Amino acid sequence: MFATIVNAIAIVAGSLIGLLLRKGFSERYEKAVFTACGIISLTIGIQMALKTSHILAFALALIVGGLVGTLLDLEGAVLRLGEGLKRRFSKGGEDGSFAYGFLNASVLFCSGAMAIVGSFKAGTEGDYTLILTKSLLDGFISIMFAGAMGVGVAFSALSVLVYQGGLTIASVWVKPYVTDLMLAELTGIGGALVIMIGINLLELKKLKTGDFLPALIVTALLVLAMPYIPFL
Repeated sequence: MFATIVNAIAIVAGSLIGLLLRKGFSERYEKAVFTACGIISLTIGIQMALKTSHILAFALALIVGGLVGTLLDLEGAVLRLGEGLKRRFSKGGEDGSFAYGFLNASVLFCSGAMAIVGSFKAGTEGDYTLILTKSLLDGFISIMFAGAMGVGVAFSALSVLVYQGGLTIASVWVKPYVTDLMLAELTGIGGALVIMIGINLLELKKLKTGDFLPALIVTALLVLAMPYIPFL
């Protein structure tokens, strides 16, 4: 858990820096930061999405995951959680951006292979290198995201603590199922989610990114089924 705690602290520290820088921003400069964050998200997402080598499984996961998430209104649930955190901990007006900052940063920081592999290495080998490297990257990205979306980004540290901490604790039992193929496909579908964040930040279209989170679970199930369903 040590490396995950460091990761969470890096996100909070980066967010605080971003919030301090944000105070001097006029609306014109905030727009520039939003655009930069959108392009960063698209670049990261495309790089991740290209890791997939099974486009049919990728498509099925995205469609089925999106349908399940829409049925369960997962985006609404995450936003309500974000608003609950805002009422509990945040003072001052965030005009709805708190919950979106929390959602977008949580998806970005938890969807990559570094979070999965790093957690497994920390839990089974005591090797914190990958998570500490991720902490540095997340810290810098959180500066930009907090500058654009506000204090909600800092609270994504809670998501990282729960997600990576859970993976670290469960790593002994889960690691045998996490093959290179599994990591590549999870990274690919995670990239699709990050691309959605970029599209939202650039205001090209309003996409409910949270509704597609079940696609990660569907992807894992499809990869496990691939030995029995070759055409996937």
